[in-house]
Amino acid sequence: MCAAPRKTSKISAACMRIGPFQLRSPFLLAPMAGITDAPFRRLCRRFGAGMTTSEMTTADIRLWHTEKSSKRLDLDFDSEPRVVQIAGSEPKQLALAAKLCVERGAQIIDINMGCPAKKVCSKLAGSSLLRDEKLVATILDEVVSSVPVPVTLKMRTGWDPFNRNGVTIAQIAEQCGIQALAVHGRTRACRFRGYAEYETIAAIKNAVSIPVIANGDITTFEKSLEVLRVTGADALMIGRGAQGRPWVFREFDYRYEKNDSKNDSTMPVENNFVRDIILDHLSDLYQFYGETTGVRVARKHLIWYCAGLTNTQTFRTQVVRVDSASEQLRLAREYFSNGATDEHLAA
Repeated sequence: MCAAPRKTSKISAACMRIGPFQLRSPFLLAPMAGITDAPFRRLCRRFGAGMTTSEMTTADIRLWHTEKSSKRLDLDFDSEPRVVQIAGSEPKQLALAAKLCVERGAQIIDINMGCPAKKVCSKLAGSSLLRDEKLVATILDEVVSSVPVPVTLKMRTGWDPFNRNGVTIAQIAEQCGIQALAVHGRTRACRFRGYAEYETIAAIKNAVSIPVIANGDITTFEKSLEVLRVTGADALMIGRGAQGRPWVFREFDYRYEKNDSKNDSTMPVENNFVRDIILDHLSDLYQFYGETTGVRVARKHLIWYCAGLTNTQTFRTQVVRVDSASEQLRLAREYFSNGATDEHLAA
């Protein structure tokens, strides 16, 4: 497992295991509905993400015939481990969904008890489950016993700031056979507001013997070291910090291996680095979704990419309004041919 680095010690390069799978990096891509589709997962793995997880999909298999669910269940057979995240509140339903996912090729099943979205919590799924510890135990028992692969849990620190029961949930999970926990450092009520609190993650890590992955507000390498130190976590999940910056995993891995806690290392950057990433990403989106949906999905990614680029006002306004793949690609090429620079990678 990845040892939490101390301020005065060399950063460990050893990485955690989930069941039989040795992860190649302590920096993992957090599953995000509507974002971590197959094209984005491929891109993040290209830059070294230690593990990627499918978008959250419903455990109600009656809905799997929809285009959205079928895309979310698209497995990455070019990589291991293949991780599928499911959400629901009915133990038998979740167990069946897990079993069918494994039959499709999933190598790890992740159960979502962290999503704070109203449409998920209104169905007593996601982070709303944290209010019912007995139901949590029943769900985890059912799913773990239904599949021959590792089962992991994505959770929050509790339901609200007055009910932080993350330690209890974590202990229940370990007793039920969960093999790793990913903990977002906020309660459900906090959603994504304010600052992530890592003290509860540290308490969870101290209370269980299974690997714990910390999540929340990890956008810089310096912050990643702080979170590892404070929580003692075995790995980190990066979510919003990877939006528009899928190369963040390469940057973190490079500095981690260099034991660079003071920004003394310079990550090599190829010419036209961001341009090539964007063009490849757009092409993959069009191929995966088809042109109409691909262009629409590409808009949000282009907005995130623009956040790290200079002089994007005109480009951003135009590129999110066009309806054809050829026009999106043309505008992107023209923008970079006009001398665009990248703020994220500039020395």
